[in-house]
Amino acid sequence: MDVLECLKAHGQCLDLQIAEETGLPLARVRTRLEDLARNGDIIKCSVTRFTRGTPVHSWQCRIAGYAPPRAPGRPGRKPASAG
Repeated sequence: MDVLECLKAHGQCLDLQIAEETGLPLARVRTRLEDLARNGDIIKCSVTRFTRGTPVHSWQCRIAGYAPPRAPGRPGRKPASAG
């Protein structure tokens, strides 16, 4: 599975999750993510999480222009029509 295919299948993911899912080394995944971000195919941001007090630096990525579907449940109110 390619990095881009992984993001399409799973939505927003961390680079560590993508490396695990694709079986590619983290350095190779990050290189591919940088290329995809440079081309405008994905959105990438740096994230720092703390595991037992130790900072873990990773990248969170998603497909560019993707808006997740609305959450199930009670529908929202429709805006009042102008006029």
